[in-house]
Amino acid sequence: MNRKGFIGGSDCVRIMNGEWYDLWQVKTGRAESEDLTHNLPVQLGIITEDFNLSWFEKETGKIVCAHQKEYIQTIGTVPAKGTIDGGIKEERNIIEAKHTNAFTNMDEQIGRYMPQIQMYMHLANATGAYLSVIFGNSKWEHVHVAYDKEYFNSMWAVVSDFWGYVVRDEEPIGIDTPNIEINHIKVDDMVVRDAGKDNAFVDASITYIQGYEQNRVWENSKKDLKSMVAANEREVYCDYITVKRDKRGALRITRRTNK
Repeated sequence: MNRKGFIGGSDCVRIMNGEWYDLWQVKTGRAESEDLTHNLPVQLGIITEDFNLSWFEKETGKIVCAHQKEYIQTIGTVPAKGTIDGGIKEERNIIEAKHTNAFTNMDEQIGRYMPQIQMYMHLANATGAYLSVIFGNSKWEHVHVAYDKEYFNSMWAVVSDFWGYVVRDEEPIGIDTPNIEINHIKVDDMVVRDAGKDNAFVDASITYIQGYEQNRVWENSKKDLKSMVAANEREVYCDYITVKRDKRGALRITRRTNK
């Protein structure tokens, strides 16, 4: 597939992942695009896309339309091209279908595909996008991601910077790709908040962790003590605690208050 002359959604993902040099080689014709015909995850995603969209319709009651609609637009100085998996009937929302492995989660998929989703929303003039994901062969989830102009503008500034190297035919060596925050972008109408500078939240977190660790040690010590009681022993004790077996055979640990 000839990917010269434009920036696509997957290109945005690669740019934001810092894969500038390899992508630059493709965009300047120095290297061929990767042949994905024998890439199992990619081909599996293609084959399962229709099922993914149908399952989305079944589970949500929404109707997918405008399947595989292509958008071509010059954004700033960068020629852009994107093909959406579908639109949603009577909504200004698009849908992106993904099939990934069972060892990842939705948060990771949102972070990975945010550049692509935001670009597609911009091209389609959509206010939001549904990310519909099949995990392995036993789990499906979907979320709604809002279009965020602030994020798109910041991301597209990075894309434009990359495109400048393509136009100038200049190798992008030693580029430090900025990490653009996505916590403020609404996912299912909710955001993420970093409370690292909230002293009350941090103090409560430390107390929680300490309590959790202490409780885990306590639970482990209970198991160890009970394992030391032989089947023919009804009580085992020391100066500090006693372990007694009740009539049902259950072991109970109590402190020896007179010590």
